[in-house]
Amino acid sequence: VLVYGDYDVDGTTSVALMYSFLRDRIQDIGYYIPDRYSEGYGFSFQGVDFAKENKCSLIITLDCGVRDGKKIDYAKSIGIDVIVCDHHLPAEIPLAAAVLDPKRPDCNYPYKGLSGAGVGFKLMQGLCIQQSIDTELLFSYLDLVTISIGADIVPITGENRALAYFGLQVINTKPRPGIKAIINQVKKEELTITDVVFIVAPRINAAGRMKHGNYAVSLLTEMDYDLAEQYAAEIETFNSDRREADQQITLE
Repeated sequence: VLVYGDYDVDGTTSVALMYSFLRDRIQDIGYYIPDRYSEGYGFSFQGVDFAKENKCSLIITLDCGVRDGKKIDYAKSIGIDVIVCDHHLPAEIPLAAAVLDPKRPDCNYPYKGLSGAGVGFKLMQGLCIQQSIDTELLFSYLDLVTISIGADIVPITGENRALAYFGLQVINTKPRPGIKAIINQVKKEELTITDVVFIVAPRINAAGRMKHGNYAVSLLTEMDYDLAEQYAAEIETFNSDRREADQQITLE
């Protein structure tokens, strides 16, 4: 299985979310973040080729895919199934194995404002129900969902409000090592949703902007705190470089 997501914050948190959940249950699993400059946004032909080279039979796209029908057709033509988890407005529904998107016209899911990670979270919830896994274990993943909600500027109403409320509790009481390492870098005791938007999200985003989104996923999926601290220090450097680049561009 290949977990595929964009290089922005919603994409990298979505990939970290799904990959973390599935790696405890599937032996052969990997993830792929496209390169910002050579591939750009969305599901890419290079990503499908990577899946083929690594003998993947299933790709799960997160925060992308609903407008990538040609790439999904290509994946199908070489024997790879695709499950799409997206929250963007589709032009037409691609012919994937499954397309989860609350904005598709025929979707009767009552809340339409989920982030990309929110849609991935619903797939995880569905898998837990189908396979009789205690859904309470999903609580620990809400830190990532909350960061995606804050960073992607989706409405904090309805279900998003509940997810963000409980996710902030996870961030402030029992964050995963990568998020704990970011919090320690900025030396803040308790984070609000505003802090998530203006402190945590830019650091995760800086990886994809200045280097590669893989750095963000490595940080968010690392279970060893000492390693997470090293990754967080690298990302802090990327964020400083991003600030300098922003200032220089503004000046010019």
